[in-house]
Amino acid sequence: MKWEKFKPPEPDDPMCCCECDVDPRGCCCDCDDLDEACSRWLKGEPQKPDCVLPVFGAVMDRLRVRLLPGDRRVEISMVPALVLLPLLLRLAALHFLLGLIILTALPGLVLWYYYATHRKKGRTLFFLSLALFSLAYMYFLFVTEILPRGDVSHLQLVTVTTGVVLTLISLVRTKRGPGFVQPSLADIHSTNQSQLPDKHSASQNGVDQLMMPASPAKPVEQQTQSLTAKGGTCPLCKVVRPPRAGHCRICGGCVQRLDHHCIWINSCVGKANHRNFLLTLLLFLLTSLYGISLVLRSVCPRQNLLTALLYCPGVYNQYSSALCFTCAWYSSIVTGGLLHLLMLQMINISYNLTEREAQLALRKKNGQSRLRGLVVDTGVYSRGFWQNWAEFLTMGEAADRHPSALTDLV
Repeated sequence: MKWEKFKPPEPDDPMCCCECDVDPRGCCCDCDDLDEACSRWLKGEPQKPDCVLPVFGAVMDRLRVRLLPGDRRVEISMVPALVLLPLLLRLAALHFLLGLIILTALPGLVLWYYYATHRKKGRTLFFLSLALFSLAYMYFLFVTEILPRGDVSHLQLVTVTTGVVLTLISLVRTKRGPGFVQPSLADIHSTNQSQLPDKHSASQNGVDQLMMPASPAKPVEQQTQSLTAKGGTCPLCKVVRPPRAGHCRICGGCVQRLDHHCIWINSCVGKANHRNFLLTLLLFLLTSLYGISLVLRSVCPRQNLLTALLYCPGVYNQYSSALCFTCAWYSSIVTGGLLHLLMLQMINISYNLTEREAQLALRKKNGQSRLRGLVVDTGVYSRGFWQNWAEFLTMGEAADRHPSALTDLV
């Protein structure tokens, strides 16, 4: 009797290990890309350009570490922010030209990584870890490099520390959830009834269906966009959602009053956390601007505060001063980007408009665009400046929230 008779029958359509979440510890992948990449690597042949990203994504998705509660995925996307950021900043402090090159290329690398991950519509902790580590590293350098100089008083130190703590608290409150639309019992019942075939209606309308030409089906994107303003049933979630709700493909659910998916918090911004998100931006900007002013006054005491970033003679004579000056430039770049985001948010709130609604209005050309798309007015929900802000500030939080995962609160 041969051994092949005792082998279990193989499935007709084997599932790839990156698509299976039943057994997270078992990985018997039947992926052709991984097989071809491994064979090319063993033979010493060069990899295909279109095969590198899928293989790298599958390896990052399957890499795990054993923890006490169970198996958790190791987020490799957190490593570049934790390792490269202090290394690049300390390298940029060696010389003026190195600082100019690194600080110019760093935003370009972040944008490149954003567009690379945005195409896959996947969640990543790179931007959240970069934001948190940047805040922690700037505060660490402020305590270890600026405080020993004696130019910062105890009240100023308490002010900076309070700003950092309040920013983190507001971020945690923002991460509790954007307010997902939860299916009711009536939605589940109607969905199950719609999936059952009606034999009587099918036999009665069979001839009509043969005679009538089939209407072309709308893509899912058009169905999702058409249901944004007037509500309806989501074609992906199969839930009845209220008006101004939208489906997020990255989070995998419909969000009440969806504004946008923010990569810096690794979550959507919706009805439940929009005010906390705006508060987090405001606290971070105020703390960052105050910290930058204290650093520039300590490093460049003879220069004006407005011109110290552009002209500070002798700052590269000492490495400690050069490192603080480089970090002040890095914080200024981050602060400028977040200040632009805060300005867009305040403009949209003044017109009672979400970012998603503004983008759809520009795409469909059914709204008034001013200042090259900076201001978009659809005139659908706007009730005046003061009433729009009153509605935003008194907007109730959604009761239904998905429970936050451990990786969401990191």
